[in-house]
Amino acid sequence: MHEAQKKLVERLLELNSFISVGQAQTWVELLWEDFEATYAKAGRKYQGEEVTEKVVSQWIENYGGKLHEFVAENPKYKEFLTDDKKKLH
Repeated sequence: MHEAQKKLVERLLELNSFISVGQAQTWVELLWEDFEATYAKAGRKYQGEEVTEKVVSQWIENYGGKLHEFVAENPKYKEFLTDDKKKLH
């Protein structure tokens, strides 16, 4: 995991006490990959990790406190986000 992603995981954990460290890591990885894949599919030139970090950071600031509610509305992602029964923080 990139240093930038580790910072994003830490920030997400600050904003959302309902998710575990593993779930926060999964969220950051999913958001990171989703942004880069969507950007590429749109035919845009790769802008680098800094742009991805900025966008994912904005998403975390805007939605991070409620990301745990996503699983209830989107069971398709449940297997990714209910990985550990014991919270590490």
